[in-house]
Amino acid sequence: MALKLICFHCGKEMEFVERVGLRDECPGCRSDAHVCKNCEFYDVKVYNECRETQAEVVREKERFNRCDYFRPRGGGGPGAVQDKTAALRAAAEALFKKS
Repeated sequence: MALKLICFHCGKEMEFVERVGLRDECPGCRSDAHVCKNCEFYDVKVYNECRETQAEVVREKERFNRCDYFRPRGGGGPGAVQDKTAALRAAAEALFKKS
């Protein structure tokens, strides 16, 4: 089963055979792949920036770690955030557009 992951740093799609290894890197920017920012549980709005309550605290979110709860997030990356922001801005402008 192939796993697909979007790099948190450059947005390049990565593919892994069974799991993301501790020392795997993005082929585009050489950033570590097994990091908090590539995990499904990563969320800046919650305590320790992790929605998994049993996970140990990881201070460096952009460097590889040995978290047992790591689960690759399916989409996202820098482009997805920018696209979502642009779509929300366009919707707000359309809503408040003067006739």
